[in-house]
Amino acid sequence: MAPVRSVLWIGRGERFAAGMVADAPSLDVIWERDVARAAELPLASFDAIVLDAPCVAEALEALRVLGAEQRLPVLVRLPADAPEQRASLQAAGACHVLKRQSDSEGDVQLLDRIEQLAAQGAPAPDPAQGIIGNGPEMRKVFALVAVAARSQATVLVTGETGTGKELVAQAIHRASPRRDNAFVAVNCAAFPDTLLESELFGHARGAFTGAERDRTGLFEEAHGGTLFLDEVGETSAPFQAKLLRALQEREIRPLGGTRTRRVDVRVIAATNRELRRRARDGLFREDLYYRLSVFPIELPALRQRRGDVLALARHFLARHGGGTPGATPDLAPEAEPLLEAYAWPGNVRELENEVQRALAMAGPARPLAPGHFSDRLRDVVEPIESSLEPGDDLRDTLGRIESVLIRRALAANGNRRTETARRLGITREGLYKKMKRLGIE
Repeated sequence: MAPVRSVLWIGRGERFAAGMVADAPSLDVIWERDVARAAELPLASFDAIVLDAPCVAEALEALRVLGAEQRLPVLVRLPADAPEQRASLQAAGACHVLKRQSDSEGDVQLLDRIEQLAAQGAPAPDPAQGIIGNGPEMRKVFALVAVAARSQATVLVTGETGTGKELVAQAIHRASPRRDNAFVAVNCAAFPDTLLESELFGHARGAFTGAERDRTGLFEEAHGGTLFLDEVGETSAPFQAKLLRALQEREIRPLGGTRTRRVDVRVIAATNRELRRRARDGLFREDLYYRLSVFPIELPALRQRRGDVLALARHFLARHGGGTPGATPDLAPEAEPLLEAYAWPGNVRELENEVQRALAMAGPARPLAPGHFSDRLRDVVEPIESSLEPGDDLRDTLGRIESVLIRRALAANGNRRTETARRLGITREGLYKKMKRLGIE
């Protein structure tokens, strides 16, 4: 079982801010004042819940709203003078009941109890899924993958190129009741219309020049399993109409054929395009968009999950490092900030390529040093280091780093603020505030 590291705190903000839990270095704590709003979050992405309630009645109502279906351990925290109703609270779903103290003793006790929940924590994401990530962004993805796996709904996986959309599709398939049947993937952008139709639906002999015999399509090959349609946003309007019919009717007609065939297929589609906007602009069939996005999953860019960069790099080192067991090359300490500072526009795929390049450059040398990586990575860190001054405190240092990164991003994106904010993984309002604070025009 995984240790408790991600905690959802429900209750008044001032109590949360004053407590030691919010500042605990080993915990990732999310605060939500209102229990109804908390219940709308993907609860499976947390390891435990702390319910800080003003009275027993509100605690019982909050437990009811959270629902008996969620399996997370819930620790209820009550005022020191609250009546003792431990049995009723535990019957409603609380695993521990604590009283708030007037000094820090209660917070120490609360931290101890949270650590004790480690044995009751939710299982870590299955490493066999091949998806590396431990930050809040990826925990939300893991939670959605778990829900999607239990459903038969069509899934639309969105995200930039290189974020791992096919890995997510494979993880959903492996955790689903269809796991013992085929997982079939096709890149829709790799085929012109006629060939894509033949690839998916099959064709009859003589359907076109060179069709010398009947061919079974991928829909039929995936019967009973999962069909993954990558880059579905690149398909043409005529093909989209045929795909829509196949999804609606659960039947296909081979190219040049006269009879339809029933298929039992779970479809997962993926795109790096903004299909909602393209549908609104008439560039993608709106009815097909809604048919595909029954269960949407959006993958974060790597720059939005920088805490996972080093873990991913070491994962790729182990995969591509070769050598004997126990002799996997590692990163030199000075190379770590190089990888963490870079924006990774090509996402996880670019990081994997960089690791492979560095391994080739290093040869037998161990560990991998900054000089083994591409110049574009070093171009990020070197101007930051040159801008630092002796005696800078942490705020000054971070401000200088932010200034360098923001100025470089603005220049790279033609001074377009919206695109710059997106590339940096922050909101446009957040970018404006940082620019004003740092004196960037």
